[in-house]
Amino acid sequence: MKLPTLLLLCCTCQWLSAQPTLSHPTGILTEGLAENSGVSPARLARIDTFIQHHVSSGQLNGATMVIVRRGHIVYHRAFGMSDMTKGTPMQKNAIFRIASMTKPIVSTAVMMLLEEGKFGLDDPISKYIPEFANPTILSRFKETDTTWIDMPARSEITVRQLLNHTSGIGYAQIGSAEARAIYYKHGINGGIGTPGSRLSDIVPKLAKLPLFHQPGEKWLYGMNVDVLGYLVEIWSGQPLDRFLQERLFHPLGMKDTHFFLPPEKFSRLVPLYRQEENLRLRLQDSMIQLNGDFSRDFPKTPGGKFFSGGAGLSSTAADYAAFCQLFLQGGVYNGVRLLSPHTIRMMTRNQIGTLTMGNPNDPNRFGLGFGIYTERSEAQTIAQEGSFDWGGMFATHFWIDPKSDLACVFLRNIWPLRNGEIQARLKNIVYQALTD
Repeated sequence: MKLPTLLLLCCTCQWLSAQPTLSHPTGILTEGLAENSGVSPARLARIDTFIQHHVSSGQLNGATMVIVRRGHIVYHRAFGMSDMTKGTPMQKNAIFRIASMTKPIVSTAVMMLLEEGKFGLDDPISKYIPEFANPTILSRFKETDTTWIDMPARSEITVRQLLNHTSGIGYAQIGSAEARAIYYKHGINGGIGTPGSRLSDIVPKLAKLPLFHQPGEKWLYGMNVDVLGYLVEIWSGQPLDRFLQERLFHPLGMKDTHFFLPPEKFSRLVPLYRQEENLRLRLQDSMIQLNGDFSRDFPKTPGGKFFSGGAGLSSTAADYAAFCQLFLQGGVYNGVRLLSPHTIRMMTRNQIGTLTMGNPNDPNRFGLGFGIYTERSEAQTIAQEGSFDWGGMFATHFWIDPKSDLACVFLRNIWPLRNGEIQARLKNIVYQALTD
């Protein structure tokens, strides 16, 4: 054998040995012994102690949590109470409003259609939604009567810019004061808590309103994925809820993930609580004034029609863990390929360059649907470079660490949340339980 060939083989072997080894590369999630997946049962118990402390102190009514390692569920717990008034214990199959954890799911649906050649990432979205042609940028806003002056944008919005939140579209209900005022005046809502609207009503109206910066100029959290949800409907010819059910939820076994719950599951929806200034909890009001009426119990709406791609889903920790496992298994689940590993690689790489996500000191960046941990992130947090995550308005969160073959889903339903201590410390307590 020639020396260059031998060197190539050696290098290839070293590269392969450095890649994460998946014990179930195409299978379904199953319960497994923690110690068989490189996790210490004794050190996992520290999670119980940590979360139970917050339940006992009254800062948390209850939660569910799943940890996945090497293709197995090694930790699945329910804490505290679902309903504090009734004294109902939290169950592992409790259903939570996952809000913006909907975004990675809908972004995945978009990328599945990219793989079918339905569009190009750098296509202008006006190619599919003509109302987005000739966008304008907000130049001056008059707060007293909510009028504004705009100017022509330098370029049109692309599909990629919707996926990475650099389009310039703002957020109704939770965005800037200008965005809330302009959107409210024109009947634009964020899609959660307002189930009577439709994507086909809202998105074309949104398209005619000014952007809040030039496309591609900044990262701005906005209704980008609601627009993407409408595009999924256009590209697939199906309502968004049906597309997700047939193409994602059914193959992944996500039986409890819905925009609007069937009546037989109403009792499993965790009530929404609010955290007061003293950090104690009380039941959130049934109707919240959030730039208009916001229904606390929107997942229970019979016949709801607004399939909010940005925030509308409710789910369980186990269901969302299956979605996470799809990414750890390179796009295959239960023997069915839903995504190419090359598509996953693109989705989970920095897509915004040196732009930051609001906080200039944040080392994380954004991909196509996920927050991305960079080399700088690894120096500041225990999660490794290449990990990706996101959270939801009602205090839900997940992260995926391919290098550790690890995923974690932590679900609560509290808004507003005034103490972020649990989420800030949880990663440390999860990683300390890993034995390798």
